[in-house]
Amino acid sequence: MRVLVAGGGGFIGGHLVRRLLDEGHSVRAVDLKPMDEWWQVHPGAESLDRFDLRRLGPCEAAVDGVDHVYNLAADMGGMGFIENNKAACMLSVMINTHLLETSLAANVQRFFYASSACVYAAEHQTDPNVTALREQDAYPAQPEDGYGWEKLFSERMCRHFREDFGLETRVARYHNVYGPIGTWKGGREKAPAAICRKIATAELTGDTVIDVWGDGHQTRSFMFVDDCVEGTRRLLDSDIIEPLNIGSSELVSINQLVDLVADIAGISVTRRHDLSAPQGVRGRNSDNTLILEKMGWEPSIKLRDGLTRTYDWVRAQVRAELARG
Repeated sequence: MRVLVAGGGGFIGGHLVRRLLDEGHSVRAVDLKPMDEWWQVHPGAESLDRFDLRRLGPCEAAVDGVDHVYNLAADMGGMGFIENNKAACMLSVMINTHLLETSLAANVQRFFYASSACVYAAEHQTDPNVTALREQDAYPAQPEDGYGWEKLFSERMCRHFREDFGLETRVARYHNVYGPIGTWKGGREKAPAAICRKIATAELTGDTVIDVWGDGHQTRSFMFVDDCVEGTRRLLDSDIIEPLNIGSSELVSINQLVDLVADIAGISVTRRHDLSAPQGVRGRNSDNTLILEKMGWEPSIKLRDGLTRTYDWVRAQVRAELARG
């Protein structure tokens, strides 16, 4: 297949490009970032940087001649970023809208949209002892302000392009993807990478007091990037037309996440809780009933295993940065 990965210079996009190349596909990776800011650049792919997919022209060029489109492109980051950049997050709606329009005109066979668990109604996420989120819990709509609304609207766009125009669309709701070769500092990183950075710094400097956002009792599930890519590939090739959770069901509190990474690092840390920092919802977990029913598969990489690989990579980045002074 001739495949476009929009957001191919990003964290998940870079891992997906590698997987598609390994499968023997012809891959075009495009991203807004200049090439030297891409997380992975694969020699076997056609890599195009400075592509602003919020504009119609670049989308037309990006989809030209491809069979499948994976739209992972978005202006996003961790909770600190999305809570303070709602308009920027919502402007990503132009990416999906223009990619859908141009994919239809270019006779693209299948279109994948990377949505998020942030589409789920807030009323289901007020308790750390959360009931896992089912796909139907997105409605009545009360998603994360800004980022979640953009994702939910774009899901509906995919649905109506399929219903009205016959474009085969597939939608995944990702739950907290983490892993190596991704953002680990600067404000856009997510909790696992941020905690790995803080504990690696503690290990390497001896200062074992780390800041934790919130009281640490908020709960989440975290999915390793290899599971994310596997689920993405399976979903695009499936006949599943409704949005589908792709996430781990292994629930953990942020305090437990800190303790797990500290144990991997072989140190003890003192948590200093910042109750003024963005915390997001109190509890969020993935109900995998539907993905098991439809695919006979669910993300299965254990959190400790994925965090070990992530910590080793983040620690290497921190060590290099400390060496540079």
